[in-house]
Amino acid sequence: MKNHNADIPVYDLDKFRHVHREHTPSAFGYNNLDRAKHIEGFELYSSEGLIGSVGPLKSAFYRISITVEGTLDMKIGLDVYQHQPRTISLTYPNQVFAKNNISADAFGYYMLFSPDFLNELVPSVKMASEFPFYDISGTPLFRLAEDELSSVIKLIFNINDELQHQDTGRVKAVKMYLYLILLAAKRSYEKQQLHINANRNDNSSIVSRFRKLVGMHYLAKRQVAEYAGLLAISPNHLNRVVKTITGHTASDTIKEMLLMEAMSLLKYTNQSVAEIAYKLDFSDPASFNRFFKAGTTETPLYYRTKHN
Repeated sequence: MKNHNADIPVYDLDKFRHVHREHTPSAFGYNNLDRAKHIEGFELYSSEGLIGSVGPLKSAFYRISITVEGTLDMKIGLDVYQHQPRTISLTYPNQVFAKNNISADAFGYYMLFSPDFLNELVPSVKMASEFPFYDISGTPLFRLAEDELSSVIKLIFNINDELQHQDTGRVKAVKMYLYLILLAAKRSYEKQQLHINANRNDNSSIVSRFRKLVGMHYLAKRQVAEYAGLLAISPNHLNRVVKTITGHTASDTIKEMLLMEAMSLLKYTNQSVAEIAYKLDFSDPASFNRFFKAGTTETPLYYRTKHN
């Protein structure tokens, strides 16, 4: 369903399937699973039937994606990553994300779960402190070792077995297996971060935190000085560091996030180009058209036509 607010559409779990799935005869996970066997707040799929291009959009739930074969591009906020074999990505509610360039041989698994699904094991307010990849300073995507991948896939198949049957305690079992997947990811992440942190300078950390803050606050905060305040540094220092590391200004970074907002509104809502222009605080549709074409080489109307 299309959203008529100015923000990027935020999809609830029960309204998300048409955005990411095509019909396929696969019997894995939730694909073709009898509704009586559904578990509220949780879904599991293989990549068979995944729509080739998803987003940019937001979801009101957590996502775990694991690539076993092939590649795909994933954008989380302003950061672009490539899924390769053994890649796991873990994103949290309300992050802007997009997937595209999925290779013909790509295959993997993904899980979706609501913020309160694991409350019995980890209260939702403690997810970021319990699992560092969910923290603002964390990295949402990394590669597992071969043995780690094998262990995680076994847990995924355990979840699938629980979904296909209606044995006693199946909901709790699914939650425990999901927790074990997150724990396995955490252990792998912590081992890798020890090496990464030893080779990372303070400027890289500032840029990473800045880009994530922009991804969280770009609608309310459009000025570089506002982000400098959040980072407890001067605007000039923030601009200098961002320019040195990325080759672009801090202001360019905020504009990039605004462009993603505009792309999503054009793709997933029925608002007119003029409505979108004014809701994104452009002085008139013409200036919005110039902004959009400068960032995409396409007019907003052409972009909408191409994606609908």
